[in-house]
Amino acid sequence: MRRKRYLWVAGLIAVAAAIIVPLAIFWPRITQSSDNPWAGVPKHPTHTDHKDIVKGPFTSGQEVTQACLQCHEEADDQIMHTVHWTWQSEPVAIPGHDNVVEGIGKMNLINNFCIAATSNERTCMTCHAGYGWEETPYDFTNNLNVDCLACHADTALYAKGEYGNPAEGVDLTAAAKSVRNPGRDNCGKCHFDGGGGNNVKHGDLDESLLYPTENLDVHMGRYDFACTDCHKTEDHLVSGRMLSVSVDDEGQIACTDCHQPDLHEDERINAHVATVACQSCHIPAMALKDPTKVTWDWSTVGADKPEDHYTFLKIKGDFLYEKDLKPEYLWYDGGVSYRYLMGDPINPDGPTLLNPPSGDIKNPDARIWPFKIHRAKQPYDTVNQYLLPPTTAGEGGLWTTFDWKSALELGAKANGLDFSGEYGFAETWMYWPTTHMVQPKENALQCENCHGDNGVMDWKALGYPGDPIEWGGRNAPK
Repeated sequence: MRRKRYLWVAGLIAVAAAIIVPLAIFWPRITQSSDNPWAGVPKHPTHTDHKDIVKGPFTSGQEVTQACLQCHEEADDQIMHTVHWTWQSEPVAIPGHDNVVEGIGKMNLINNFCIAATSNERTCMTCHAGYGWEETPYDFTNNLNVDCLACHADTALYAKGEYGNPAEGVDLTAAAKSVRNPGRDNCGKCHFDGGGGNNVKHGDLDESLLYPTENLDVHMGRYDFACTDCHKTEDHLVSGRMLSVSVDDEGQIACTDCHQPDLHEDERINAHVATVACQSCHIPAMALKDPTKVTWDWSTVGADKPEDHYTFLKIKGDFLYEKDLKPEYLWYDGGVSYRYLMGDPINPDGPTLLNPPSGDIKNPDARIWPFKIHRAKQPYDTVNQYLLPPTTAGEGGLWTTFDWKSALELGAKANGLDFSGEYGFAETWMYWPTTHMVQPKENALQCENCHGDNGVMDWKALGYPGDPIEWGGRNAPK
């Protein structure tokens, strides 16, 4: 009887919310008018087999690119205008800062995984869509350094090595003959393995998605989606944004690119889309098969103790991985409320938040989203009071010398920071919205998973006085 009353009240509140608060206010990205979600999925033209077109032999990646450009005359210019090449946005206003900055991206942002790309070119540029980053500053105008094979070659035949060059021993002719439309393996080479290994960063992107079951991801498992089915691509510009590098949602993708927001038969569920992201119900957990890193303590680098891939490595310090990780839920409107930039002061009273999402209970464009939050301890200058990027790989790097002071001197110089010579370790948090590993509807969260005793939501942290089933939803009295 208690459960029936509970569901009746929940339905009454949800329907009332749907009437009082027009859906259009809360869902600015309704782009799918058809009842057929397949209308939003792009058609895949048959790719031309290149095994008899490509001749070779090739002795460098640049020679492969030169051959590609004989037919694909505009491809180099297109790539060179994307962030996969520039690793930097156009000039942009950064939340929490007074001035428009030149642009942000992997080129100049700091994170709490391997910390910074600049001064670590030897390893970080393995995931750059170009060749030859031995020299800095990098020549972004050299079109022959565009790496076509990174996205188009069979990954069983091609891999990138140091400074973004082809890995030693790669047969470039065989790799060039294998080119095709990008598959999950091409995208995954960087996006599954970012941060130094499988599923280190995202939590919802890992190698289990190469050949997933529908219970790992319903789109990729049941329907064999390629990444570009959702991340639609035109002129080599791939749609989509990630909170870790972007500050706006321009070019972002949404569930409503294919699905209608009111597709549920139960109107009580449809009413939830005004305040709850689709992902919150349909991705109840991440790291379903491969664990993901949730904490990282750089201060113990160099310690003399047993090594283990999931708890401690001498070159990286202590860390913790978790599997079947339950998200943390936050309001999110698609942007960031603040972005830590190189040289910004740390928070002396608690963790420094590198990219906190914007949105709160009062923001009509915000919804409750699932997040992975990565918590770390990373080096900072105790005199200048800002985070410091070390040089880890390469000559004089931390992974060779285990000398923090010299590694920080090299990293600070490469990134244009002063280093006082005094350092410590500060706690930082980094936010990763969860949007892959979508479950079949049978596995979605149910009413009792969020409402009632032991629900997954921290309602007070979200701004409610308590469970909104008792208090009346977003517009409840505070």
